[in-house]
Amino acid sequence: MASPAPRLFDHEMLKTRQYRAVKLEPELFLADRIAEDMAERLDVVKRNFVGVADIGSPGMALRQPSDEKFAGIRTLYNLHEAVDEVFPLEPESLELVVSSLVLQFINDLPGVLAQIKRALKADGLFIAALVGGETLTELRQSFAAAESEIEGGVSPRVFPFIDLRDAGALLQRAGFALPVTDLDRIIVRYDNAFALMHDLRRMGATNILIERSRKPLRRTTLLRMVEIYRDKFSDPDGRIRATFDIVWMSGWAPHGSQQKPLKPSSAKASLADAVKGTKKS
Repeated sequence: MASPAPRLFDHEMLKTRQYRAVKLEPELFLADRIAEDMAERLDVVKRNFVGVADIGSPGMALRQPSDEKFAGIRTLYNLHEAVDEVFPLEPESLELVVSSLVLQFINDLPGVLAQIKRALKADGLFIAALVGGETLTELRQSFAAAESEIEGGVSPRVFPFIDLRDAGALLQRAGFALPVTDLDRIIVRYDNAFALMHDLRRMGATNILIERSRKPLRRTTLLRMVEIYRDKFSDPDGRIRATFDIVWMSGWAPHGSQQKPLKPSSAKASLADAVKGTKKS
């Protein structure tokens, strides 16, 4: 029996952070951009979908741009309401599953991807966008340098992010056909690190790591972090840069009509022959 995945994220704290974001007037520039990109990606698929589920995407923004492609009941499954990250997805009941800005908070991402794969009908599509890659690398580096300098150690303040290669491997492990991953890098500029941190609170994206430090952040550490950030990651006009990497994942439930890779040794010409053909005589 496989051991359970380690719990990295506090979902109750995530709910608290997201409720606070609503009260602060949420910052939605990432959600809006992903909604537009999702609509464009779905428009490329020349078919309508009967039976669609959304895993955790914030609000209705993600589904509205492509309503004409959807038929049947659309269901939103909320991460906070899932017991042990198990979603009520009936086997082979859906033609499309989408998700935006939530899978980065999943403790057992391989398990959730396997649930989604089982829920798709043959030739059903899964497409998701999650925060990953080098997101907030500037903030992470600045906090680490400030804490190391002032407090003699580093505490986990920004949670780990999935990279592109791991995302592709997880899709293959879950059994998706034709897996595709790509990355959209967004550079946002702010007046200072305080403005960035305010936006992160309005996104509900502050620290929800279970192993996060419970001690209040020392003012001297915070101010030193702001200085380091300004010194290392500012442009000539004095504004700082913040990186947001969006990892896109897509895959299909296997079906006989899909393209398949060539079997080993089935090529009509060898690589060695091809290389010989390029050499000058």
